[in-house]
Amino acid sequence: QSTGPRAAIAAASLSFGGGFLLSAIGVATHNIGLVYLGYGMFGGIGLGLSYTPPIQTLIEWFPEKRGLASGLTIMGFGSGALLFGPTAATLLSKFSTLPTYLGSTVQTITENGRLFAESGGKMVEVVYANASDLAKLSYTGLEEGFYVVGSGNTGAAMTLATIGIGYTLAMMASAIAIKKPHPTYKVAGVDTSSPAVQTTNNVHTDNMFKLPQFYALGTSLVVIASGGLGLIGVAKPLMSEVFGGTLPNIVTAAFASSFILMLSVGNLSGRLAWAAISDKIGRPLTFHIFTFGSIAIYASLPTIIQQVVQNQSVASLGAFCGLSVFAISIFGGVYSLLPAYESDLFGPKYVGANHGKMLLFSSTAALLGPSTFLYLRSASEKAAITDLLSKVDASCFEAKFGSPMTMADSLIEAKTVTVAKLMEIAPAGTMDPTPFLYDTSFYSIAAAITIGAVTHSMIRPVNPKWYEKVEELESKPIDK
Repeated sequence: QSTGPRAAIAAASLSFGGGFLLSAIGVATHNIGLVYLGYGMFGGIGLGLSYTPPIQTLIEWFPEKRGLASGLTIMGFGSGALLFGPTAATLLSKFSTLPTYLGSTVQTITENGRLFAESGGKMVEVVYANASDLAKLSYTGLEEGFYVVGSGNTGAAMTLATIGIGYTLAMMASAIAIKKPHPTYKVAGVDTSSPAVQTTNNVHTDNMFKLPQFYALGTSLVVIASGGLGLIGVAKPLMSEVFGGTLPNIVTAAFASSFILMLSVGNLSGRLAWAAISDKIGRPLTFHIFTFGSIAIYASLPTIIQQVVQNQSVASLGAFCGLSVFAISIFGGVYSLLPAYESDLFGPKYVGANHGKMLLFSSTAALLGPSTFLYLRSASEKAAITDLLSKVDASCFEAKFGSPMTMADSLIEAKTVTVAKLMEIAPAGTMDPTPFLYDTSFYSIAAAITIGAVTHSMIRPVNPKWYEKVEELESKPIDK
């Protein structure tokens, strides 16, 4: 906030790109500490430094299109993985080299527990890799036999170094190119008295934790983001567990992967679409759509699951996928709208610093969302096992598991007794509870978002006493 976007992004480029370079050194020297320090610490610092400056700058340039400005920026941030993944894979393929293969039968000698064989007129250490060992590797074309220890290269170090240099150059170029508008800059023909456009009613970032609007908006973020992160986190196992047994010819591993891709598309498209919509209908109404729409979606998913299971309905499966994608588009939309909404409520002057504080709620959601989904699913599974045990004949249980039913608790703890195995000895007509293990999670998320809907409905304009005093701007040179 005090140094401007250029200095912040320049520092971010050195920290983020330097973090990759330090990690490359850690990989090359087999020092895991350097990897954590580089990619984890310095990379994380660079990520944080670079996140908000572009958002604030674009909002200041386009005050009448704050939603779209922040949405484009955050969509770009979220789509970075689409570029990073293929780039890293290409570089790994380019820089990797296979280990030196000596053959399937080689005369070896053993010294101090290590194997040695002759290669190129000298003795080198070798290792024997069988088919099982080779199957664990991501490389193809390797044969079972003896390989020279220390030969070959994964290419990871050079890949990290190349990406680090690329990020440093790209981010430094952005730092040079970016500039803030002059303090007197105004968009012609735009009414600056509108809350969605005004630039003078600014709340200093030091006062954010004193405002009820901050906590009300943050609560909405926590509950919606928890639902989205939780759904994304369990998407693949959910699809196979819930629908795999009912529609095995449709819900395959490839279908589950496609479902995850659909969620990713919904996430990215939602960041742009909802941001543009909010510029038309306003941030408050858009957030009402988010909260009340999410409540309806998550509360309806268990009913749709039941329809699929009972009727083997492909249409209901399509409805589940469609509503899930819509819910994730809302999740993405929340993140893209937040900076614009914060600018509407608290003014654009400190939106970068204010948004950094708001992301504390995002961190809370990252901890709560996936863990809550998994905890509730585990609780539902335990309840389902207890219910099945009450229906299973004791003699059948002992014949199946080799232990009396009094030992069920320890067998459950050891994962020996599962829902699937109990269904094998359950009485005829017993319904498999597996497809319904996530019902409690969906209902709980819907209930939590209801709280968010209530708190968001209570948001009112900030008391003018918190606004900074408007001082007459002195003539300042335009930032170049």
